[in-house]
Amino acid sequence: MPALLYKADPARAERWRVLFAEHAPDIEWRVWPDIGDPSEIHYLGAWLAPDDLDIVLPNLKVLFALSAGVDQLDLSRIPQTLPVVRLLDPGISHGMCEYATFAVLSLHREMLHYRQQQVEGIWKARPLVPAHKRRVGVMGLGLQAQHILSSLKPFGFQLSGWARSEHRIDGVACYSGEGQLGDFLGQCDILLCVLPLTESTEGILNQKLFEQLPQGAALINMGRGGHLVEADLLAALDSNHLSAAVLDVVQQEPAPADHPFWKHPKIMLTPHVAAMTQPESAFPGLLDNIRRFERGEAMNGQVDRGQGY
Repeated sequence: MPALLYKADPARAERWRVLFAEHAPDIEWRVWPDIGDPSEIHYLGAWLAPDDLDIVLPNLKVLFALSAGVDQLDLSRIPQTLPVVRLLDPGISHGMCEYATFAVLSLHREMLHYRQQQVEGIWKARPLVPAHKRRVGVMGLGLQAQHILSSLKPFGFQLSGWARSEHRIDGVACYSGEGQLGDFLGQCDILLCVLPLTESTEGILNQKLFEQLPQGAALINMGRGGHLVEADLLAALDSNHLSAAVLDVVQQEPAPADHPFWKHPKIMLTPHVAAMTQPESAFPGLLDNIRRFERGEAMNGQVDRGQGY
């Protein structure tokens, strides 16, 4: 009997075990570090892969990353012949759309400013900008970004998106490539980042990019902490070029106690909670990919090593 080894959040291990016992009794469930006979493990479901993967698990057939992205994995240390597959969890997508909507509306209605007024005991209204005059731009136009844009459409925002390759999305002004990045940034009142973290996108949210945003623009980072040059954001906020930021990720997680983001009046910081994997919604897709592999069919979400996602 082939086995699947689970190496992720131990608090969710039992929920995964029950699902496999009920729906896939032909796959033995094991939890790291109790791997048993390593030669029997064909599948690994993990957040981080163990070192020397080919030695520790000599018969491993597929590495399932229990996350929507794989930037936490060092792909250079994973055998090139081993398929790496992202988790396609509709629960993650719903959570990301909820968080994006909350963040955009918070910035649109200037809730960080009102929160600071509350702390200072100030009762003062600010001019209301109609949604149809607020320009919201999304960096990254993959499937998740498109779901987010669909969630924002009913509010009437002017929507745009940028990606390295060309896209066409109904109701969204699409920009592509380095040549159009400046034009895209120049019309973003609220900029939302959901890019994958790769060598080309690391540090992309930096001083040069911020300078191309309109005066008073705001930032939302739902990608990875590695996208943001944190000192550059602080400088842009303190100079009032940027008005506010909603950040779900930081370079070092958890953020250290002395991190300046904690108490900055123009920053809303959340502990990487935009979306969290739920075994019940993630399991069908994972099992479907296992069955696809067993039948020799292409798996959904397989990572392109060249692109890094």
